[in-house]
Amino acid sequence: MATLLAAAVEAIGGAERPGQTKMAEAVRAAIESGEHVAAQAGTGTGKSLAYLVPAIRHAVDKRTTVVVSTATIALQRQLVDRDLPRLAEALGPLLGTELKFAILKGRRNYLCLHRVQTGAPEEEEGGLFDPQQLSSLGRQVKRLNEWVEETTTGDRDEVVPGVSEQAWRQVAVSAKECLGAQRCPHGTECFAELARAQAGEAHIVVTNHALLAIDALEEFQVLPEHDVVVVDEAHELVDRVTSVATGEVSAAAVETAARRCGRLIEEGLADRLKEAGEGLGVLLEDMPGGRMDVLSPALGNSLAALRDAAHAAVTALGPEKKDNDPGDMAARKAARSSLEDVHDTAIRLLEAFQPEIAERFDVVWLEKPFVPEGRPARPPALHVAPIGVGGLLRSTLFEERTTVLTSATLTLGGSFEPLARQWGLPPLAEGASRDARTAAEGLAVTATDKGETGTKVTWSGLDVGSPFDHPKSGILYVARHLPQPGRDGLADAYLTEITELIEAAGGRTLGLFSSMRAARQAADELKDHLSHPLLCQGEDSTSQLVARFAEDERTSLFGTLSLWQGVDVPGPSLQLVIMDRIPFPRPDDPVSSARSRAVAAKGGNGFMSVAATHAALLLAQGAGRLLRSMDDRGVVAVLDPRLATARYGGFLKNSLPPFWATTDPEVVRGALRRLDAAAG
Repeated sequence: MATLLAAAVEAIGGAERPGQTKMAEAVRAAIESGEHVAAQAGTGTGKSLAYLVPAIRHAVDKRTTVVVSTATIALQRQLVDRDLPRLAEALGPLLGTELKFAILKGRRNYLCLHRVQTGAPEEEEGGLFDPQQLSSLGRQVKRLNEWVEETTTGDRDEVVPGVSEQAWRQVAVSAKECLGAQRCPHGTECFAELARAQAGEAHIVVTNHALLAIDALEEFQVLPEHDVVVVDEAHELVDRVTSVATGEVSAAAVETAARRCGRLIEEGLADRLKEAGEGLGVLLEDMPGGRMDVLSPALGNSLAALRDAAHAAVTALGPEKKDNDPGDMAARKAARSSLEDVHDTAIRLLEAFQPEIAERFDVVWLEKPFVPEGRPARPPALHVAPIGVGGLLRSTLFEERTTVLTSATLTLGGSFEPLARQWGLPPLAEGASRDARTAAEGLAVTATDKGETGTKVTWSGLDVGSPFDHPKSGILYVARHLPQPGRDGLADAYLTEITELIEAAGGRTLGLFSSMRAARQAADELKDHLSHPLLCQGEDSTSQLVARFAEDERTSLFGTLSLWQGVDVPGPSLQLVIMDRIPFPRPDDPVSSARSRAVAAKGGNGFMSVAATHAALLLAQGAGRLLRSMDDRGVVAVLDPRLATARYGGFLKNSLPPFWATTDPEVVRGALRRLDAAAG
């Protein structure tokens, strides 16, 4: 292992670090023992190599496949375009074989040649594919039809600039809509099938959390056979799995299903489905948005009518016929997919309202989108999502294959337990150390249980530390003197504080706000008062804004959620990170509020298990934007005084890197001025 890791580090051009070696050994031990490991590795540790090298050795030795799952396209690109090609060249001679790797995404991420030829069934009567159409949608679809002549992968991420979801739907299909390679006239040249074939022969398959969830949820196999999974950016796993497992139904979705099956079944049955959808739409228009705790008789009757109408339409479609022409088969596949989605979601909604809160598996809410002036209204939609995904992850992931979970942020409040609980891993043994930072000599925590199925699950937690000297490189400043944040936007005292901090830093500021409203308010009110340029998310694509922020050292950038986790700007362009408030989930967020209530119903602390854990994770991710290279220095400023005064403040601060801490604004402004002068 040491020889392989040394060769890998040399190939990438980095330097081997103690934390990287420790993590690589832990991953090797986990793979060999079949026990899971959660490894926290700070920025700059080189965690990608720490899991890739033992994963590659295992895949080659056992002639098997290891799946690496990520949350972001950026990390997928880094692995496939940079790390793995170099490792293949460096490790191949040592392993005695050519390393094969591939990237695999969900079918809907690949352009479908058959759909390009036949068109999307719900748009048959429209002119969306007319090259002369001047609409934005028409122009995008025209560009996709031209792109098909030059692409070799059909991968949506290669379309630059990107296209809207509506445009992409005209050229892509879901797994349920796909004809299958044997029946499709383009089966031998299908981009999705070619990607799957390549993945089936690979030692390392790079995918995303969404496809990992689909592989767990669906009855059909999506990923190639594998015995080890590495989940990078594991702090995102629960949210991504929840998103995939969320169902939705609206009058518009029902109308699409009715239109798709209208020419394939008896007209009366299609009309019955359409009427059921219209009835649901009228009912939803008159209902208040938000989480729904009780199923009203009227809504129950409407959903039952929808369920029965969709079932009748599916029955009328009959079994798939193998001798149909491809065009007819595609139309039937699309119709069946839409009908089954409507039918299954209606059933799930009807079954979600168990009398006892503690027995509920799903939460239901009505979304009534805010409509900016001048834009057409989207219809209200009913959503149903799992209250927890731990049981699903345990049964389909941890009980089936060895799993490595890693991220720069896995310990919250100093413990692995908050995230482990959400993943469905067994709790720590009574008396086990909860402090991940005591792991200097090895594994911080170990837990084992057999669970409800009797299958033994054992996991260990390891914090390999960070190469950064946080107390000497960064300051954590909590603005204790400010008033508590309110609901009516940023108070003048907050705007004054932000201005003084940015001026002291000479720009160089990333402002992370809890809402887009707050980010825009701050940007609008400060642009004319600051001495340096200020950008705000929404003024251009986020990637372009981050690029401009990195290039101009004295520019500041304000934004919200995607910037808390998606910015990697080393050097003097970023020396101050401002967070306007503790990023608790909104009190009316249906999923988090339902999860909090479910924890309380079972005797736990819902606030700490859900809201505080969510806030701690985002705070840690936001603070992680500051130090991205060994030479970086700066300040993380949290303007919310509750971090210093509230009882839960200690839990949140223990989730942050161990910066030197202060509540004195004069000390912080002085430090920022010195950093600015040194940067020049």
